[in-house]
Amino acid sequence: MSIEPEIREALGKIYVAVAGRILADLNLLRNVEVEPDKIKLSLARAGLSEDSRKVLQQEIGLALKPLLDKQKLEIEYITVPLNELNRVKKVVAVMSGKGGVGKSLITGLCAVALNRQGYRVGILDADITGSSIPKMFGANEHLSGNEEAILPAKSPAGISLVSTSLLLSNQSDAVIWRGPLISKMINQFWDDVLWGELDYMIVDLPPGTSDAALTVLQSLPISGIVVVFTPQGLVEMVARKAVNMAGKMGKSIIGLVENMAYLKVPELDKKIEVFGSGHGEELAKSIGVPFIGQMPLDPALAALCDNGDIEKYSHPLLDELEKAISRS
Repeated sequence: MSIEPEIREALGKIYVAVAGRILADLNLLRNVEVEPDKIKLSLARAGLSEDSRKVLQQEIGLALKPLLDKQKLEIEYITVPLNELNRVKKVVAVMSGKGGVGKSLITGLCAVALNRQGYRVGILDADITGSSIPKMFGANEHLSGNEEAILPAKSPAGISLVSTSLLLSNQSDAVIWRGPLISKMINQFWDDVLWGELDYMIVDLPPGTSDAALTVLQSLPISGIVVVFTPQGLVEMVARKAVNMAGKMGKSIIGLVENMAYLKVPELDKKIEVFGSGHGEELAKSIGVPFIGQMPLDPALAALCDNGDIEKYSHPLLDELEKAISRS
């Protein structure tokens, strides 16, 4: 009886520290050959430096020690196209027609909500010139990898993150690029990163409906879009434009989120509608798309994001986001 299944199971549980994930979720194990005198493993070298490969070999030796009789263990590293290693089940874009409505915040909360339910989640920060995702997740280390693949950064809770901010020597440095270069970078974040197995990828789109948004909607297999707006007449009009663009591109709308809907004052037990009375449900109904819910102006959330602790936040909207995305 072959011990190959036991070998694969043992290897799949190995934690690859440089990637922050187990081997099975990275799809790096490509082949197992069991012979009377040796066991030969073929692994993809994507994203693994020479030092990382040495560490992984030690972990493999320890994991297989109980299964080896007198066989010799041989390990080879091979080149494997990333499209054979990456298996992303659903790609969800978070979009707004204009800037300043909290789109990146809702992107982060979508990822947090899904991650808490046990889903494997990644964030592709397509807001190339205005990235803020790493800051709210406390990600400070530069992206690593090798000539074959980039390795995402990891949040404390295990969310995979890729952003231009993680490529800069200083996250406050300006990225002054024209549209074609921005589009190229977005495609590289999709094509050249070892995402491995993901249940959901959340894409943080830049504001508007121009080059970058077009690149994402045309190049990535978007399964649905969350549209973010604030309770102002002008912004609601722009939200309609975003929904209209999605329709023209043949993409479905998961739902609308009304951000900064109100400020709750605990001492007064009162909600202050800073930007006026919201009409989120009415807007969604008039457009013919679901309304996911409202997000308040919350000083506690702002403080958590500033400190890189967005994953500690709780609010009923997170449950609604998870439900809306998971059933889409």
